[in-house]
Amino acid sequence: MKALSKVVVIICFISTIIIFAQKSYPQNYFRNPLPIPMQLAANFGAVRTNHFHMGLDLRTNSQENLSVVAAADGYVSRIKVERYGFGNAVYITHPNGYTTLYAHLNKYYDQLDEYVKERQYKDEKWEQDITFSPGQFPVTKGQLIALSGNTGGSAGPHLHFEIRDTKTEECINPLLFGFSIPDSIAPVISGLYWYDRRFSTYEPGANGIAVKKTGNVYTTDVIQVSSPTISLAIKAVDKANQGFNLGIYHAELLMDDQVMYSFSIDKVSYDDTRYINGCIDYPKLIKDKMSIQHLSSLPGMKLKNYSPPDLNGIINLKDENVHNIEIVLKDVNGNTSRLKTKIRLNKTSDQIFPTNKMVKANEGKTISTENAEINLSKNAVYDALNFQMSEKSSTNGDAVSNTIVLHSPYIPVHDNYALKIKPNRKLTNEEKANVVVLLDYGSDTHVVKGKWNGDRMESEFNRLGTATLLLDQNMPSVSPGWKEGALITGSSLRLKGTAKIGDIVSFRAELDGKWLRFARMKDDFVYVFDEKCSKASGLHTLKVTTVNTAGNTNTQTFTFQR
Repeated sequence: MKALSKVVVIICFISTIIIFAQKSYPQNYFRNPLPIPMQLAANFGAVRTNHFHMGLDLRTNSQENLSVVAAADGYVSRIKVERYGFGNAVYITHPNGYTTLYAHLNKYYDQLDEYVKERQYKDEKWEQDITFSPGQFPVTKGQLIALSGNTGGSAGPHLHFEIRDTKTEECINPLLFGFSIPDSIAPVISGLYWYDRRFSTYEPGANGIAVKKTGNVYTTDVIQVSSPTISLAIKAVDKANQGFNLGIYHAELLMDDQVMYSFSIDKVSYDDTRYINGCIDYPKLIKDKMSIQHLSSLPGMKLKNYSPPDLNGIINLKDENVHNIEIVLKDVNGNTSRLKTKIRLNKTSDQIFPTNKMVKANEGKTISTENAEINLSKNAVYDALNFQMSEKSSTNGDAVSNTIVLHSPYIPVHDNYALKIKPNRKLTNEEKANVVVLLDYGSDTHVVKGKWNGDRMESEFNRLGTATLLLDQNMPSVSPGWKEGALITGSSLRLKGTAKIGDIVSFRAELDGKWLRFARMKDDFVYVFDEKCSKASGLHTLKVTTVNTAGNTNTQTFTFQR
């Protein structure tokens, strides 16, 4: 009876935490920043590659240039203009201790837009990160601050909206602030997984269990496991009322009515957002595009305010009896789903044993091959793995080293590791100046300009894959969207950038000898005509200088008429 009372107290305590989290933030202080009802395309804490989603993605009905208004009184404290990430963004600091952010914008309101434009021309730099004092751009609740868009790392028109603690800059779940978004649908569960935790969640990996729904409760057949030490993970989404797959807000795991683990996504800082890789089955996300969240703590997962430190979710089965399992999922509105099942230790299987190249969480490791070395910090991995590193001949015609195989792109690393690679032939000093490192992690590549350390090039990456030294003697270039000397009747000029290896890391355009403001839109460079190039101003000469990752510089000249 005492044990049951203790369980009830624990469950009530966790429920109280959820209710308190929602009621400790000011309710109805912030308004909807759009002129249409709030509809979510993504919520706070949704799983993304290498980060949590840090705000709300508000639908704009697939349109751009909707009015974006200040969610409350305050002042514009910062703006950003960048190629990826937020694109064009506005930060508004409010007197109640919070800051709101509005991202992927097309245009700032006129007064602010003109200020930013003047700064860009003064600095001769398109990308900007400007902070303001309280008296420069004050705003009132509901005041127009921008037009919505699709800039930066956006895959479609929408407004990204965040609420941050002004002092700590932690992002807080905006749904805890009382926005009116109808939601009567409980989270949907589609999969359950167990892991042998005697060594690592990565080896041998996930064991899937079919889930079925009976009435209002999800169930599975009795789970037969072959390890006395296991953990569980859940595949589920929050559907809300709008059809989009949203992230899970809160989960609890109980065995025999005892709480083993719980998490709630109330707040996350950008410094910690990469810890999502220790909260999910990363191999499943990268390999199979499946979002599966662990109901346990991985040894290297150090995200604050996510799960209670005394509940690690590791299940130790000391007998072969059948044990009851219950998983409870909740959204911010309290809509609840439950999965009830049973678990039993069957015949114990063989255990995976570490090798001399084992990398463990919270312990650094240096591993070498004949021509390469990787140095992993103590924060590099979330769980143990037998690290595999080897060399093979490269098939890339620009390669000047073997290809170094760094375990697998399906295993995450938390911070940057140092990688040293020796070329496979003697390079001249001129050639050394044009060597870059290509990391191929399957879904994409990353090229960096490393530094020579003796006879090896040293670079840093935060993903695994295959790495190769390349000699890049190719020039970057841009291609105009008009014929030489043509009369331009449209509202803009567009140049398409090309770099065979790496990227265009520097772009400068001069019109008749003066800097011209081109915006970077993915791989394109776009100039919208302004007073710097008015109509009926005759033949113009546009000089464009580009630099690629390797440092190769190319200057091109184009002409056009207005």
